[in-house]
Amino acid sequence: MTQLGLPEEIVACLFDLDGVVTRTAVVHAAAWKETFDAFLREREGDRFRPFEQADYDEYVDGLPRADGVRSFLASRGVELPEGDPGDPPDAPTVNGLGNRKNDLVLAKIRAGGVEAYDGTLRYIEAVREQGLRTAIVSSSANCRDVLRAIGAEDLFDVRIDGVVAAERHLPGKPHPDTFLAAAQDLGTDAAHSAVFEDALAGMDAGRAGRFGYVVGVDRVGQAEALSAHGADRVVKDLADLGGRA
Repeated sequence: MTQLGLPEEIVACLFDLDGVVTRTAVVHAAAWKETFDAFLREREGDRFRPFEQADYDEYVDGLPRADGVRSFLASRGVELPEGDPGDPPDAPTVNGLGNRKNDLVLAKIRAGGVEAYDGTLRYIEAVREQGLRTAIVSSSANCRDVLRAIGAEDLFDVRIDGVVAAERHLPGKPHPDTFLAAAQDLGTDAAHSAVFEDALAGMDAGRAGRFGYVVGVDRVGQAEALSAHGADRVVKDLADLGGRA
């Protein structure tokens, strides 16, 4: 499978959604910034320090929504009650902040649509033509809607997203459990599966799960960090790997 840029033993490809298949990572980052900046400005007043891209990359990107809230707030020395999953978006709880972010990201997606990375879609088509199995692995609860919006739902044999993870009680990235579940659902194991991720937490998950190959997709200039967190290869776009791109 040198034409795909993968080792011969790989039989399954596990793709992250945001930042790998779709350009929604920037939409998520903007929604997180709006959410956290409003919260911090009200809480800190004159001491307000905004949420930055570096905060998104280190504390939020790739994590399940509530984990992202906890992770970033802990970095600022803030602890909130958990609340309940149904908390309103103005509730001062972990779930409330997470729901506020989700409302914002859905509004941004509806306003601007969802754009796919064409190089990724062509690569996935080439992978499937070679007989490899494919899965989408995302912490997003909106994964299916996003795939439908770009007409890509049929490109994946298995979907492990925020909804499925909650149903199966699977911990999110940087734990490898969602990727391992995808491999198992595809009828294989980690050693024969490749992970495609743009988030550092996704790299950590790939390394922790001992997957056969881990590809880091560098959309924001963090190639060195992706390698340090476990990428076997880093590319700017999956078109760089080969296939029909």
